[in-house]
Amino acid sequence: MALLLSSISQGLLWAIMAIGVYLTFRILNVADLTAEGSFPLGAAISTSLIVNGVAPWLSVLIALAGGMAAGLVSGFLYTKWKIPALLSGIITMTGLYSINLRIMGQANISLLGEGTLIRTVEGFGLNKTNAVLLVGSLAVGLVILLLHMFFHTEVGLAIRSTGDNNEMSEANGIRTNAMKVIGYMLSNGLIATSGALLAQNNGYADISMGIGTIVIGLASIIIGEVFFRNLSIAKRLLTVVLGSVIYRLLILVVLEMNVNPQDLKLFSAILLALALRLPAVQDRLSKPKKTKGKMKKSKKGGLL
Repeated sequence: MALLLSSISQGLLWAIMAIGVYLTFRILNVADLTAEGSFPLGAAISTSLIVNGVAPWLSVLIALAGGMAAGLVSGFLYTKWKIPALLSGIITMTGLYSINLRIMGQANISLLGEGTLIRTVEGFGLNKTNAVLLVGSLAVGLVILLLHMFFHTEVGLAIRSTGDNNEMSEANGIRTNAMKVIGYMLSNGLIATSGALLAQNNGYADISMGIGTIVIGLASIIIGEVFFRNLSIAKRLLTVVLGSVIYRLLILVVLEMNVNPQDLKLFSAILLALALRLPAVQDRLSKPKKTKGKMKKSKKGGLL
């Protein structure tokens, strides 16, 4: 039971990252790899500030701002310099590797003996697992609430319209490039926030902790969509959270099977491939099979 609760609590913290990936992948309909750099960016900013005496909650907000700045760069490269989205993300991700090293001053930072949000909540008498569950639930609930409200504003609806039909949105006077940049900023801001929270939970930040982030995010999105489709924006975000928790539970099952931890990335890749294939299989199975009527001909060549 302890391992189960721990996986669920981890899934909640990762869910914020998955929601960030969802904003570009589904809302804007853009493949953005900046996540691989903005996730460790959030962790680097938060841990560096904490060891220098900044309050843990404030370090998360600053990490959010740092992630939004990274998203701004990728959005600028994509919309203004007309660099393809995939390459824009790769360029920003590559640059962030050096920036993250500059911020941390070394390859990793330990938070041993430092105050974190998790340890603050533990001070109220909760154990670590319950503290992470509480922090994760509050963070995820706040993110979904704010995004639900935002996507029902004029700007939020314009972002959704841009992702659905860019040409039609431009024809209706929407500044689509600006909407894309805002979407990039929101996405990477949330991803960096997740990185900051996970660094505080794990007790350290590492320069390589962003490797595979995009795969985890996409797997969480697709797993959630396998179970639920055609929902409102708030419910869709909840399915992303559900997908993230299920993903962590699957990781737990794999580890319980004594699989080498070095093979987890391979498992993640295979799981994502299967999750991406599953909707197509479901659609094929749901379609009624067409029966082909056989036409018989008489000896004279006429149809019977």
